[in-house]
Amino acid sequence: MQKHHTTRCTLMVLIVMMIIQGCAVQSQPEVNVYSSRKEALIKPMLDRFTEVTGIRVNLVTGKDDALIERLKAEGAASPADVLMTVDAGRLYRAKSQGLTQAIDSPLLQQSIPPNYRDPDNHWFGLSLRARPIMYAKDRVNPASLTNYASLTTEQWRKKVCIRSSGNIYNQSLVASMLASESTAAVEQWAAALVKNFARQPVGGDRDQIKAVAAGLCDVAVANTYYLFGMLQSEDPTEAAVAQKVGVFWPNQQDRGTHVNVSGIAVTKAADHVGHAQRLIEFMIQAESQNWFASANGEYPVVPGTAVHPTLAEWGEFRKDAINLSRLGELNNEAVKIMDRVGWP
Repeated sequence: MQKHHTTRCTLMVLIVMMIIQGCAVQSQPEVNVYSSRKEALIKPMLDRFTEVTGIRVNLVTGKDDALIERLKAEGAASPADVLMTVDAGRLYRAKSQGLTQAIDSPLLQQSIPPNYRDPDNHWFGLSLRARPIMYAKDRVNPASLTNYASLTTEQWRKKVCIRSSGNIYNQSLVASMLASESTAAVEQWAAALVKNFARQPVGGDRDQIKAVAAGLCDVAVANTYYLFGMLQSEDPTEAAVAQKVGVFWPNQQDRGTHVNVSGIAVTKAADHVGHAQRLIEFMIQAESQNWFASANGEYPVVPGTAVHPTLAEWGEFRKDAINLSRLGELNNEAVKIMDRVGWP
């Protein structure tokens, strides 16, 4: 009899322990992230956030537009607390479709310059992505370059490489011009630029850089972190290709070089708003900002943060100071212009 009583007690203790452990697992704080950033570029930082705060991060990755469509389809039932994208225009789109919400964070408002965050605090920039002119060091004197408009002159006839009009980075570049110039002026520039294309747009930014190095064109417009990645490549051939290409900062005498952001927002459907806000605030701390600079060669969004030595070698530059929400507001007009001038 005593033996059976002991067995029952043991079983009850085990059951109670399993229930306690199950509750502990269920009660562990968590935050769900939808991100278009490659997992390798953010997972270590998210793991560090968990280590520091005890908040588990559940990560879902995908293409920007697909994630926005997923949020729309899921509606109020979406499990996502956070949306991370690589373009301010898409953040604007998510906000305009009612997929994000404002958060009140004095830390974010004090740390991030106003032009790199939504005026209504729906989204916040995490890192800057510059899109300057790149040139063949052996064939181009950078003194012959001045601004984006200079790429439309006879000097660069059939010598310009750039991605297609379907690329969001180019759409945002054109949108940034619309923020400073008339529609007619921007359309005239785009039409002249198309005439100077060395080839039909093909591939991504790395392909434009490789085309410059190979002599298919003399100049290209591309994001600097792509060149950074090639220079840091373990493939000596790719690194050697990148060494042939220089960086020129256009429009230093007027509005400045076009920049965009990778950014983040709390979703409208978020169940863990507090944890989501803590994650965003973690990402603008020095440790996280240094990660963006070292892991992907991006520029920190928080002023005063050191950049990677490779970026420092390219020198400081004047950045276009428009509020990047304008990139989203003007995206539709930018796309129409690119279509009208026959930008493939």
